[in-house]
Amino acid sequence: MSWDYLFIQAANGAVIGIIYALIAVGVTLIFSILKIVNFAHGDLYMLGGYCAYYVITLFGVPPLPAMFVSMAALFTIAIILERLLLTPLYSDATERKDEYGLIVTFGLAFFLRNIAIIAFGPFPLKPPSFISGVQHFGNLIVTNDRLFAGSAGIVLILALLYFMHRTIWGQALDAVSQSREAAAIVGINPRRFNSFAFGVGAALAAAAGALIAPIFSLAPDMGVLPNIQAYVIVILGGMGSVLGSIIAGIALGESEGLFTAFFPDPTRALAYTNAFGVLVLMIVLIFRPNGLFGRRHLRME
Repeated sequence: MSWDYLFIQAANGAVIGIIYALIAVGVTLIFSILKIVNFAHGDLYMLGGYCAYYVITLFGVPPLPAMFVSMAALFTIAIILERLLLTPLYSDATERKDEYGLIVTFGLAFFLRNIAIIAFGPFPLKPPSFISGVQHFGNLIVTNDRLFAGSAGIVLILALLYFMHRTIWGQALDAVSQSREAAAIVGINPRRFNSFAFGVGAALAAAAGALIAPIFSLAPDMGVLPNIQAYVIVILGGMGSVLGSIIAGIALGESEGLFTAFFPDPTRALAYTNAFGVLVLMIVLIFRPNGLFGRRHLRME
């Protein structure tokens, strides 16, 4: 194994890890506020990629503005879906809220995936590059799309951290995640922030879908594996910890890239990549059952 190949895999792992982190922080944000696991999150990621593609191809919008249009569109769609499908979570008439949220989002995932097949077709689509060409770092060659995806992902993650810690709305989200009753006492409307959290999570997933599309193309089932990896990352980082999801996402992407580089049989390495992620999760949970930065969360009552 050459050093060049090792560096290429490390660079690829870093980009994938940042995309994982973008998806996972959305899952974490929704879990923190609504106290449910959103099984449709990967399909919102898929819709974000398709939305950016059609904004580019039908309206001639450059890729970067198209990504922001996609984020705004998925933010709006997610709020509508939350109002239509998840409102029973906030009613005392719904007794088993965890199970209700699981079933509804699981069904929504299948619905969105099949609608995508009908609307967009089963064949892969690839939008134009954000920045065409490649960069040479000695013998290391990295496409500009990967560099842009990694850089844009970092900017979005930093913007989210700033929003969560430095703005009133971000602090209100954190307050709702810790105690809905206490937040309501000080004048915060938990239902409004339920919708807002669901929308922000979907917007981040849409950004990830738009960034990854020029690298790996679009397909209706493209959200399945990232969705699974997002759950691994959320548990690995600690249920409800945004910072934990970011760190765990980047670490998992990097670990998968290096695992592929060091695996004795390169032809089979990619087939075992997802299993390696689960193995990392199992090892971490043996020593830290709550994940890296986990904190106690209550069920929605």
